[in-house]
Amino acid sequence: MEIIDTHNHIWPEKVVSKAKDYLESFTKRKLITLPTADNLLKVMDEAGISKSIVSSVASYPRQVVSINNWLFSIKQKRLIPFASIHPFFDGFKEELKRIQDNTFGIKLHPEIQKFYVDDERVFPLYEEIQKLKLTILLHCGAEISSQGEIRSTPERILKVIEKFPELKIIGAHMGGFLMWKKVLEKLAGKNIYLDTSDSIRIMKKELLEQFFEKHGFDKMIYGSDFPIQDPKEEIEFIKTLNISEENKQKILSWNIKNLINL
Repeated sequence: MEIIDTHNHIWPEKVVSKAKDYLESFTKRKLITLPTADNLLKVMDEAGISKSIVSSVASYPRQVVSINNWLFSIKQKRLIPFASIHPFFDGFKEELKRIQDNTFGIKLHPEIQKFYVDDERVFPLYEEIQKLKLTILLHCGAEISSQGEIRSTPERILKVIEKFPELKIIGAHMGGFLMWKKVLEKLAGKNIYLDTSDSIRIMKKELLEQFFEKHGFDKMIYGSDFPIQDPKEEIEFIKTLNISEENKQKILSWNIKNLINL
């Protein structure tokens, strides 16, 4: 059974220690290992993963180009970069064209990058991404460390989907970490892919079954959220689900391959 992991975070060796400290502080969780490309490849081998999508988020606009330069430099058969873009990066059109020449999509994280997903100032970026047919891996919902209003609620994401009906979005954490009942109500069945990362194993069984019934299996994608989670644990959980082998394969690889024409 082929397995492709859609949701991973890695950093260059020279900054990985600082990145680890920041990520542990931001998520309030201990990482399973240092988030480097070499460590991810080792974990992939242990879990039987053939390919992984990797990202590194630009917290500030000034970081976009250098992060992407590094991501493109580590691209290989097994590591597929989803590039970084900041919603308020002035040169986003030129950078998106460069991204299109090098990979399939981008990663956006509203809580780290401090933007509301339905802020109209971000609409020109969405419009260009839609035009170029790139895919967005979008952090959705709360963080354990979240305080105050959440910038990527299901209601806000729904506004984006309705405004940009051809925009290809993967909603991380089953479309809204810790907000799954609202996701089921607002987003299930809509034109959004949901990744399983850091969510599917902790959702109540009854709620997960409701997602399967309402959203189906054609827009559900496996992701681990390495290095916060161990990919092997979520893969084993998916393999034990009471669903058909075909639907397991859709989640574990077929859907992401179809989405980005891999």
